[in-house]
Amino acid sequence: MLAKVGDIYSVFSSRLQQYVACQVTAIEDDSSSGRAPLAAILELDWTGDALPDAAAVQTMRPLVCDYYFWNRRHDHSFVNARVPRHYTLVANVAPLVDTQVKSYSGGWHVGDSVWRQRRWEQVDPARRQRFKAASSEEVRIGGQSLRQNTSRIGDSILQALGDLSELDQLPCLTAIETRHGSAALAEYINGNPIISEVQWQTSTVSELDLSNSNVGRLIVHAAGLQSLRLNEGLNTLILNGAPSPSLRIDDPHAGRFLRLQCGGALAPFHGLDELTHLSLSAMPAVDFDVVAQRFPGLTDLTVWGKPGLASNVASIARLAHLQDFTAYELFGYGPDDFPTPANLPSLSSLCLASLPADAAKAIKASYKKAAALGLSLSVTRPRKPEWLAENLDNPFRDWDGREHISAAYAKKAAQAYKKLLATARAIDAVKDGAAAQAIAQQMVADYVAVFNQIERRSSIIETVERDEIYVALEQVLTQAPLPDVAALYAVFDRLRDF
Repeated sequence: MLAKVGDIYSVFSSRLQQYVACQVTAIEDDSSSGRAPLAAILELDWTGDALPDAAAVQTMRPLVCDYYFWNRRHDHSFVNARVPRHYTLVANVAPLVDTQVKSYSGGWHVGDSVWRQRRWEQVDPARRQRFKAASSEEVRIGGQSLRQNTSRIGDSILQALGDLSELDQLPCLTAIETRHGSAALAEYINGNPIISEVQWQTSTVSELDLSNSNVGRLIVHAAGLQSLRLNEGLNTLILNGAPSPSLRIDDPHAGRFLRLQCGGALAPFHGLDELTHLSLSAMPAVDFDVVAQRFPGLTDLTVWGKPGLASNVASIARLAHLQDFTAYELFGYGPDDFPTPANLPSLSSLCLASLPADAAKAIKASYKKAAALGLSLSVTRPRKPEWLAENLDNPFRDWDGREHISAAYAKKAAQAYKKLLATARAIDAVKDGAAAQAIAQQMVADYVAVFNQIERRSSIIETVERDEIYVALEQVLTQAPLPDVAALYAVFDRLRDF
């Protein structure tokens, strides 16, 4: 269903345990650009224990937000005009505001600002007043001059402090980044409800307790942690590093209102058994059977491959409450593996990009009817086997993320392999044997030159990398129809400087 100007929609907010509402104030539809129409939605200052009736609609007014750095303005932004399935149309009245909308949001997240505003209003009024009154006047913190309205500090300030109470001179302090966290710093964060973001990037303590804080976003380097206690109101938890399997994460709601983000692998730990939102990034592989078994209550799942290989894709159907599923750069499955719409009855949004071409075609056909009935469907960038050979099977994909290799050099290595493979394939069309051999020799010379340049600039090619460079060449040459492969290996050995 596409939204229309004046529509008022209501949805149940699990966080508030009440119904909330929004109004569509404008539609932006540029069909010539091929872009889906957008709807400007205005969050309303209304909550109720049931869907609103006509009388409730008459009392609705725009939500005025003044939490943190919001200065009495509306939560008003463009989203995809296709209304999510779980939103209910309750009325259509003249737009409550007539203002130009310039911001864009990633989706229909009605209720979030109501929740944040209520949390803000629970903060001591004196603290809120100091926050709003802060100026650019300079104060002395840790022997350094900072503006009174400074909002973010790191270890350069923290390590210079004689006493953490010096930070009280910064009434707008909302974010702390540290690689030297301590129990005393955790205690200070627990006592300051203005602090909303913490980056605890190195574990110098085995137990981190922020259960009395007002943090909304927490980034933790989990290596070495045995216990992590989270606070009421935390929205996002990002786990970096490799946590111990014995790590226990305690959350007041077992993860029911939390988005967990992990990179590289699904981190092993105890707790968050009722997690609803999960994001996995830079995944070389993902087993959906493990995901569904570990977090059966997921309503929102996003997976970014590196690119990655997906296994047990059919197990996505075990996520009975799944409403939004997004996957990028995932391969290893075919047209019959992905669940059908009947297997995912709660799904309202399906976004897949860079996936096997045969699977993409089958999913589009399978979900065509569901999309016509309101499902938000996007299946783009189908990849043919040739692309997979150059990228998914690229032997240098593992260089990205190695401690001593930069992302730029990993990319150069991967591109060198792509060029090598493409040239080798093109040689098949060259009928003249001498010409083919000459092209092949230049191909090997160009390949070696890339790694010679990398080694001259960085000295990153060690025994493992040297073997990988050789094996990658060997795999290509054994597949290419060349008259004198031995001569090509001789070119490789003669030219390489690593």
